[in-house]
Amino acid sequence: MNKAVIYARYSSDSQTEQSIEGQMRVCKEYAERENIKIVDTYIDRAMTGTNDHRPDFQRMLRDSKKKGFDYVLVYKFDRFARSRHDSAVNKAILNRNGVKVISATEQISDTPEGIILEGMLESFAEYYSAELSQKVKRGRKESRIKGLYVGGRVPFGYMVEDKIVKINEKQADIVRQVYNDYISGMRLKDIATKLKKQGIKTNNGNDWTINQISRMLRSSYYCGKVYADNTVYTNIYPPIISE
Repeated sequence: MNKAVIYARYSSDSQTEQSIEGQMRVCKEYAERENIKIVDTYIDRAMTGTNDHRPDFQRMLRDSKKKGFDYVLVYKFDRFARSRHDSAVNKAILNRNGVKVISATEQISDTPEGIILEGMLESFAEYYSAELSQKVKRGRKESRIKGLYVGGRVPFGYMVEDKIVKINEKQADIVRQVYNDYISGMRLKDIATKLKKQGIKTNNGNDWTINQISRMLRSSYYCGKVYADNTVYTNIYPPIISE
């Protein structure tokens, strides 16, 4: 009986653990029909397929050297990779170890036509990934033009309500204090000590560090500027300090 491992993956774009469960179920059903024994599973959660920097994916490649399985079974080939280059390189690694990648939902024959079809499926996966990336970038740009918050960590001194960035007045006073202390010649270490004595914590509830204070002093957000898309946006973050 041939042996296989299952590789499953979902990215972070609105996919969940249910996606993994669905992939596993379909792969197991395929293995049962084809009389293939599943000996292990490799799962990468919230990991993009546009590169191969995925922990369990790399572990699977390393384990293939042990000759413990004949196939890597995936729900679709785009779970293995969305980059034709990465797909070709990593399939070659597996082939050297006597392992073949099989899709449970895309039946590819071992013929010249099958090679062309598999290449087309990989090209479509890469195209979809590139198109999705462009759509996300366009959407973020449009949001910035409208002055809307597009995600990421909210800097100390601000808050977000209905995608609009607003000043957290209580925290903003602390930001101004930090800037004024630095302008007056106080060292970063002393500013951190002062904040600790005042009982002022970061958004995560921790004591301020020199690096965090340094980043605050360098952030363009506090004077109302966001640099993105080769553009300076002045309509997203209301300024807390003067330029």
